[in-house]
Amino acid sequence: MSNSLIPPAFGPGSQSEGDDGEKLEYMEMPREMAVFDRPIAPEPEDIVGMEAGKQKLEDILAALKNYKVGSSPVVIELGDLGEVDLGLVNQILGEGEVSIVCGADVQAQESVLAGVWRVLHFGDDGNLSRDTVEIVDYPGAVRERVFKNASERVGAIDAQLPDGVFNAPSLISELDDKQSSYKAGDPLHNINLSLLPHTEEDLVYLAAKTGKGSTVVLSRGYGNCRISSTDTKNIWWVQYYNSQDAMILNSIEIVDVPEVVCAAQEDLEDSAERLHEILEIYR
Repeated sequence: MSNSLIPPAFGPGSQSEGDDGEKLEYMEMPREMAVFDRPIAPEPEDIVGMEAGKQKLEDILAALKNYKVGSSPVVIELGDLGEVDLGLVNQILGEGEVSIVCGADVQAQESVLAGVWRVLHFGDDGNLSRDTVEIVDYPGAVRERVFKNASERVGAIDAQLPDGVFNAPSLISELDDKQSSYKAGDPLHNINLSLLPHTEEDLVYLAAKTGKGSTVVLSRGYGNCRISSTDTKNIWWVQYYNSQDAMILNSIEIVDVPEVVCAAQEDLEDSAERLHEILEIYR
């Protein structure tokens, strides 16, 4: 028996080499616990003339003060900023503990201010087409795409199971039952695979029946966490790792968005206070 997840869909070594012999790249796991690190703000005299950048930061602060979790995201466009003003916004926002890749067209990075997300949109040619900040608990650009083309139900159990598959069928039946009745906002249903007996073949079979999704989330809060969407609506793999990159918890969640990814209302309120303190020196 094994508690490690090694389906073809996830992690280093899971992707085959391409025709050119090069291995596909994957997102590295973060290796340190992240805590709030106040940005190193430039001195007021160093940002003279950066009025456009300062105004974007004031717009972000105003949105933070008024945002309530569950509301639609407030989107602030950054594409109209010049390089210097954009650099100011980048420096103040910094990079927080959650990173998201959603297919080939959206990447999101939480700033050091929880609930403030830098969201980049890419065109079919791979070039940046839109640069935004979203004030929201979880980026709306990701939410609307993650399961857009996903299957409505888990794949059917085969009459003839592959060798080594023993407990996957019962787990698939549970997933299908809970997933088929799930509605957005319902409490999550969690299957903790780390506490259940299974073979590696069981996990590969589970991964095949839920399918490979297009979204990967890395969180480096109190423990390193990799969250992968599946190709079945509202089903996610949630995996925690220790500092040696060894998996310590492996689970499947049925939920619209795993809670570990989302900023709480108090987080956004705290972010508003922190950003207010930072911007005071420029007023």
